[in-house]
Amino acid sequence: MRADSIFLSGTRRREMIRNTLKELLDAKKYREIHGMLDAYNPVDLAELLMELDDSELAVVFRMIDKEKAAEVFSYMDDDQRQTLLEGFTSQEISYILDTMYTDDAVDFLEDMPANVVTKLLEHVSGETRADINRLLKYPEDSAGSIMTVEYVELSPEMTVGQALAKIRRVGIESETVYTCYVVERKKLIGIVTAKALMTNAESVRIAGLMQDNFISVQTTDDQEDAAKLFRKYGLIAIPVLDHEERLVGIVTFDDAIGVLTDETTEDMHKMAAMTANEESYLKTGVFQHARNRIGWLLFLMFSATITGTIITHYEAAIASVPLLVSFIPMLTDTGGNCGSQSSTLVIRGLAVDELHFSDLFTVVWKEFRVSLVVGTALAAANGIRIYVMHRDLGLAAVIGVSLIGTIIVAKMVGCMLPIFAKQLRLDPAIMAAPLITTIVDTCSIIIFFKIATMVFHL
Repeated sequence: MRADSIFLSGTRRREMIRNTLKELLDAKKYREIHGMLDAYNPVDLAELLMELDDSELAVVFRMIDKEKAAEVFSYMDDDQRQTLLEGFTSQEISYILDTMYTDDAVDFLEDMPANVVTKLLEHVSGETRADINRLLKYPEDSAGSIMTVEYVELSPEMTVGQALAKIRRVGIESETVYTCYVVERKKLIGIVTAKALMTNAESVRIAGLMQDNFISVQTTDDQEDAAKLFRKYGLIAIPVLDHEERLVGIVTFDDAIGVLTDETTEDMHKMAAMTANEESYLKTGVFQHARNRIGWLLFLMFSATITGTIITHYEAAIASVPLLVSFIPMLTDTGGNCGSQSSTLVIRGLAVDELHFSDLFTVVWKEFRVSLVVGTALAAANGIRIYVMHRDLGLAAVIGVSLIGTIIVAKMVGCMLPIFAKQLRLDPAIMAAPLITTIVDTCSIIIFFKIATMVFHL
C-alpha cells in the first residue's frame, strides 16, 4: 500500500508540473517558465519535455539555460530531437552539437540518415566535425564507437600544482576529471587519480604518482567486453588505445551502463525467440512487432512437427494403452522447464564471465547430479500419485523412469547448448527456453515411448 501511494504521488506530481507548465505557456509567462525549468536537472527536464506537444517543445526548450540545453538534448529521444532540429537555426544546431560531449553527439548522429548527418555536420566547428567523423568510422559495436575524446591529458614532467591548474582550465570540457591520463609521445604510460592529486604537495611530480599498471581496451574491442571491465574492476573510466598503443579516447561508466542495458534487452528478446529491436515497445508499430516475432515462431512451429511424427510412429502403443497420451503434456512441460532452468543459469554465468568453455565438464557433471536429485524426487511424487489414482504399478514405473530420463536429458541440453554457442561465437541467448523446449520435447517423447514399449511389451 505504501509503495502504491508513493508511486501515485509521484504520478500526480508529474501531472501537476505538466499542467502548471501548460498553464504558464498559455498565459505566456515566460519568465516564470524559465525559473521553473532552472530548478530541474537535465534528466528530469528531458522527461518533462516528453509531455509537451511539438508546437510547445521548441518554445520551452529555448527557455532552458544554454549551458544545460545540450545535456538535456542528449537525454531526449530521437523523435523529440528530430522535431527540435527541424525548427532550429543553423546557429542553434552548431551550439548544441559543439557543446555536447562527442560520444553523445555520435550516439545521436548514428541514428540519423546519412544525408541528415552530412547536413548537421556543416553547422559545427571543424574540430568537432573531425572528432565526430573519426568516431563514426569505428565499427558500430566497438569500444571506439562509444568512447569520448574529452579527457584530461597530463605529462609525466608536470608537478601536482601544474596538473591541478590544467584541470581547472580544461576540466569543464572533460567528461571526467576523477582519472587523468599521463601521456608521453602520444602513448599512454600511466594514470593518476584526482585523489592522488589532491592529497599530495604541489611540488610532487606526476611521474612519481602515476600508476603504470592500468586497464585499457583497444578501439576495435567489442563494446560489451569493455563494459564488463567496469563491473569487474569497479572503474569510472577506461582508456582506449589504437593499434599503436596511442591514447585516442576514454569510455566512461555511463556509456558502459548504456551498453550493458542494450545488451541485456537484446538477450531478453532472443531468449523469448524474437528479433532484437532497439525501439521502445510503445514506439514500435504492430507490424514491426509481428515481423520481429514471426520468424522464430515459424521455425519453432515447424520444428515441433518432429514431435508429432514421433507420436504417430507409436500409434500402436497408444491404441493398446490410451492412458499414455494423458501423460505427454506433463513430461514435455517438465522437461522444458528443467532445461530452461539450466540454460538460464548458464547463460547468466556466461554473460558475467563466471563460466567459460573450459568449465564445460564441471558444469555438465554438476547439472547431471542435480538432475538425478530433481528427477528422483519428481518421479517418486508422481509415481505415488499415479499408483493411488490408477492402481497400476507398471504405469507408475514407466512415468517415473521416463521423468528421470527426460530431466537428465533436459538438464544436459540446457547447460551444454549455451556453452557451445559461446564457443562458436554465437549469442548464448538464442539457446534459451523456446529452442531448448523444442529439442527436449522431442527427446522426452522418444524416451517415454521407448520405456513404455519395453515395459508393456507393445
